[in-house]
Amino acid sequence: MKTVILGAACLTLCTALFITSANAATATRGSFGALADGTRIEAVTLTNGAGMSARIMTLGATLQSLTVADRNGRREDVTLGYDKPQDYLTRPNYFGVSVGRFANRIAKGKFALDGKTYALVTNDGPNSLHGGAKGFDKRVWKIESISNGSDAKVIMSYVSADGEEGFPGELKVTVTYALNEKNELRLDYRATTSKPTVVNLTNHAYFNLSGNAARDVMGNLVTLHAERFTPVDATLIPTGERRPVAGTPFDFRKATAVGTRIRDARDQQIRYGRGYDHNFIVDGAPGNLRTAAVVEEPVSGRVMEVRVTAPGIQFYTGNFMDGTFFGKNQRSYRQGDAICLEPGTFPDAPNRADFPTARLNPGQTYVNSMVFAFRTK
Repeated sequence: MKTVILGAACLTLCTALFITSANAATATRGSFGALADGTRIEAVTLTNGAGMSARIMTLGATLQSLTVADRNGRREDVTLGYDKPQDYLTRPNYFGVSVGRFANRIAKGKFALDGKTYALVTNDGPNSLHGGAKGFDKRVWKIESISNGSDAKVIMSYVSADGEEGFPGELKVTVTYALNEKNELRLDYRATTSKPTVVNLTNHAYFNLSGNAARDVMGNLVTLHAERFTPVDATLIPTGERRPVAGTPFDFRKATAVGTRIRDARDQQIRYGRGYDHNFIVDGAPGNLRTAAVVEEPVSGRVMEVRVTAPGIQFYTGNFMDGTFFGKNQRSYRQGDAICLEPGTFPDAPNRADFPTARLNPGQTYVNSMVFAFRTK
């Protein structure tokens, strides 16, 4: 078997797993309510000895909450989302979901593979976004296993039928969430296919390190280990250029507050994205786990480091949230209330031979791994 790394994305406790030692990280399985049609949704909560916890629900294999301590030891949720599963369907914003079959955009909802053109569902103007109208985020995944130990794990799976949302091949997908005692949450996406297809899987968590979205993210200090980014056209499709960040509002090679240049209307790319909604080319060799981004929230002291195997990372500042979305604790989510850092291959890669490949063949295994590591400063 050949492995291809392409960039390789109100809980009632009901079942507690056997704890192997007093310091072991634990996984607890429970109910997370139901959808409007009666479909039951489950969630697994991973907790380490320091009290950091991650709750993952079966709808969309979604990171529904992530509780992390600040410099004073106060633990708060640092991700955006909803309190009820149905809201993830009726008020979609991809909060914390696993995105597929192809995360990000595909131009005009079309791509060619081995001489055949495939037409996808277009759900973002003329383009296909995040897998179409009913991508992996709107599917109920299966819990394959949960385990305790030096890290707590849950493995979830989904089988995407041949032709689903227009994509060829039956795709078998798993995601493993693992939380260790170093306050590191690791995600590993894997997929195999029955026919040649295109794949780009990632997690779409919206991070607000202030805790419970107490403040916006404009004062967050962001470092991106990227010398270049991929500019886009007016519909947010890459032009094909790999532009140096030096001398532009996209230069985050040194820690820079998000709000410093986000409204610089002199830059056409800022105007197109309504802020930051761009793919950055991560320094170093794809396939190796390496640091792509660091985010520091000065008031709480929380620091998040993002390590990736992917060739790129999409930096998005919640530009399309307009205050009409009411999330956890009925908090209104507005533009600039969160940061997304989505590791994957480049947008529109199926249509660009000069971009890192999104192709997956039978007999190959797609892998995309990412680590969200937390500390305080």
